[in-house]
Amino acid sequence: MKRFAELNEQEILALAISNEDEDNRIYRSFADALRHSYRDTAEMYDKMAEEEIGHHDLLLELYRKKFGDFLPLIRRQNVKGFVERRPIWLNRALGIDAARKFAEEMEYETARFYRRASQSAKDHAVRHLLTRLADDEDKHGKLAQQLGEKITPKVRATEDETARRMFVLQYVQPGLAGLMDGSVSTLAPLFAAAFATHNTWSTFLIGFAAAIGAGISMAFAEAMSDDGSLTGRGAPVVRGAVTGAMTALGGLGHALPYLIPHFYLATTLAFAVVAVELIVISWIRTRYMDTPFLQAAFQVVVGGVLVFAVGILIGSS
Repeated sequence: MKRFAELNEQEILALAISNEDEDNRIYRSFADALRHSYRDTAEMYDKMAEEEIGHHDLLLELYRKKFGDFLPLIRRQNVKGFVERRPIWLNRALGIDAARKFAEEMEYETARFYRRASQSAKDHAVRHLLTRLADDEDKHGKLAQQLGEKITPKVRATEDETARRMFVLQYVQPGLAGLMDGSVSTLAPLFAAAFATHNTWSTFLIGFAAAIGAGISMAFAEAMSDDGSLTGRGAPVVRGAVTGAMTALGGLGHALPYLIPHFYLATTLAFAVVAVELIVISWIRTRYMDTPFLQAAFQVVVGGVLVFAVGILIGSS
């Protein structure tokens, strides 16, 4: 990789042209990804892309006047320390608020880089050009902020509600399903082993195995249940990972106390952890599923108590 200080005027201009072209593509990618659910924000990114094209054309005109038609191939990844951008397919996965913030940061980072480079440039023409580029990027950064502010509160509220529904659909629901399964389904084998053996280490191993096994099973089941193309539930791999991780976490919560060698102390602590888990599940259902807390708590507690009692009865028999 080449240091920025080693670039000549021709390479600096070529790099700036390449940079503006890539930023235009990033904004177009944002617009395309958001157009279905967030039309107004997508139009904002269309306008930002048009600004980058204008900047690109201006730079290209200046380049041709100074160096002719040949444009050397030099990109930001060829220059050490130059502003980096995430690949477009990763940018598309950004949430709406993160994407808005990313647009402002893109312009700010590029302006700062141009300005710092202009301070070390020896050639007057290069220094003048870099300063001009920095000023233009500052204007574009302000434009990004202004375009975001032009979205009316009503439209912003609608987009935020859509984002919330997508978050619930893609993350909260699979995570909650995993947490409920891990917290409830592993109660029976854990406490059956505890009251059958009164051995804390054996109980921990059984609880640990049940939690990890349930996590793997739920992850595959969720990932294979729906590809998300019609339901909007998101990528199967992400959904499966969320469900599996929360399932394992729910099962491990009440297994960890059995690392304590004293059986009754460990069991008392495990009871307390189970109570906390059921309260957390009830709160999540109230917070994101609009279920009254008492109703959610009753449903979860009844199921948990039944499985809990089955485990104790089997282990004590």
